[in-house]
Amino acid sequence: MGPNAISDVIRNALAFAVNFVQTVHITDIIDILIVAVMIYYFMMMIRGTRAVQLVKGIGLVAAIYYSSYIFRLNTLNTIMRAVVNTAIVAVIVIFQPELRQLLEQMGRLKLVHFLGFAPEEGMTDEAVVANIATAASNMAKTKTGALIVIERGTRLGEYMHSGTRLDADVTSELLENIFVPNTPLHDGAVIIRGDKIINAGCVLPLTANSNLSSELGTRHRAALGLSEASDAVIVVVSEETGKISVAMNGSLTRNLSASSLKKALGKVLSVNESASGDAFKKTFIRKIK
Repeated sequence: MGPNAISDVIRNALAFAVNFVQTVHITDIIDILIVAVMIYYFMMMIRGTRAVQLVKGIGLVAAIYYSSYIFRLNTLNTIMRAVVNTAIVAVIVIFQPELRQLLEQMGRLKLVHFLGFAPEEGMTDEAVVANIATAASNMAKTKTGALIVIERGTRLGEYMHSGTRLDADVTSELLENIFVPNTPLHDGAVIIRGDKIINAGCVLPLTANSNLSSELGTRHRAALGLSEASDAVIVVVSEETGKISVAMNGSLTRNLSASSLKKALGKVLSVNESASGDAFKKTFIRKIK
């Protein structure tokens, strides 16, 4: 390729770039950015749920449908058209829990949090995290079952009504006393708001997920159920094994030590000053698996 040909290529590329810039308006850029952000957060919300398989299935059906149309496979196209017409209703019925959870997550998302300009409401300070970790560690040693809910952006008033009002400071001693076996409040959940234990003995919704391990008992299922319906962080101590787990965003992390629990809660609840600027963004896109 000679110098003249290279010059022509450069000239044509510059002309194309100038023409492109002249035809693109600021509204087009905003439109593309909004759609890109919506797709990104949609994928983050469904990551780790059955909805991922739903999206894959829809993509496969769409690919087969359009392929049959392009290559004029009339019989296949007729079948796929019938499948598409009935699939919408079937998807709504089959994946009703996942769709409901997705809409609830969208409803909980505030604009300033969505853009990453503000930290999560109801931040839990470092002393509260330390007391929770200490209590969980001590109860794990004695295999004392516990269910500790840390409220965040979503208010949990509907679940508090099922428990007993305490409105007490969060201390490891109080948490351990609440879950002593055969006491009135040990079977329910403790709900913490800020630096206060608001209620104890609360009843939580059980998860509808049927693919859980048989090792997980009622406490773990209740923790997952609440994590699917809210943005709360739930700490579980198993009375069978003494293992510590954390539920969040419909996912469960198991076999945590006291130090790893404290570190995980500190990161999620943004007790570190360095994390406060983009706490919500990090928490939202990073599910505990």
